[in-house]
Amino acid sequence: MALTKQEKSDVIAEVSELLTASKMTVVAKYQGTTVKALQQLRRDARNNGTKVKVVKNRLVIQALQGVDALKAADTSALEGMLLYAFNGEDEVAPAQALATFAKANPTIEFVGAINAQGVFLNADDVKALATLPGKDQLIAEVVATLLSPVHDVTNALSGNLHALLDGVSAKATA
Repeated sequence: MALTKQEKSDVIAEVSELLTASKMTVVAKYQGTTVKALQQLRRDARNNGTKVKVVKNRLVIQALQGVDALKAADTSALEGMLLYAFNGEDEVAPAQALATFAKANPTIEFVGAINAQGVFLNADDVKALATLPGKDQLIAEVVATLLSPVHDVTNALSGNLHALLDGVSAKATA
């Protein structure tokens, strides 16, 4: 069903808003993916704050032209049946959501991504991003690294304390 001019302008406004709010917008081909699988992708992606939309490329290009920071983005790769994954909180989350889904559904194929500065990343860069740990995992790893010396000191002190108590106990019984 064809969209009216008003519906098109509404879609462009919505996509412009999503592009502006998004730290990273990942673009992927979905040809051959069932509607049921796409619905599952949307549900799974929502868990990490990613919004997945299927929009006509022409409307996305118009939305990009409407955002000052994204006007210079390369749109030459936006051809064919594409879906767009937006996330305003985490740069890596949309790539991870699509990569996880693509393991079970090989019909999903990365095309690239547009970052908040309007730079278009190629598919290989997006695949590399998808392998990075998420924001929460990185924070947990940094905290664990910072706490490691504290744990080492407390373990050493408790170990020496036990050895001292064992020595005192052995001397007392002798």
